[in-house]
Amino acid sequence: MRQLTGQARTRVELERILARKGIPEDAARAVLDRIGEVGLVDDQAFAQAWVESRQQRRHLSRSALKRELAGKGVEPEVITDAVAGVDSDDELGAARALAEKKTRSMGGLDPEVRRRRLAGALARRGFGPGIVYRVLDEMAGGLDESAVEDAMRTGDG
Repeated sequence: MRQLTGQARTRVELERILARKGIPEDAARAVLDRIGEVGLVDDQAFAQAWVESRQQRRHLSRSALKRELAGKGVEPEVITDAVAGVDSDDELGAARALAEKKTRSMGGLDPEVRRRRLAGALARRGFGPGIVYRVLDEMAGGLDESAVEDAMRTGDG
């Protein structure tokens, strides 16, 4: 129960915690079934809240959100439902917000280096080339596509 007071967790996360503590599998399953019945563990609600929070604060793409949820043990169908609400405009907005945040710390850099680092940062967050090109074009009033392609291929940032 202490594991649920600080933050919401998925059933798989709780299973892993109980296993590390040496709790027998059948006892852990019984406890998790019961707390699931009373609504203390709800992977669907967890996934929805995770997507909303992570996209707003961390500015992640749909693909990055899917990877994170999968790593937390959320079922693929639940992941699909959770990220279904993230549309192209939301993803573009998250990419813009990330680029603006990163740009503030790159004031003294050469424009070429700044574009390459922004492209790398966006690519690492899971944004595809189309969104990266669009955001960099908006931010810089034009870009050198080869620099963007190099950054996305090498992950330079």
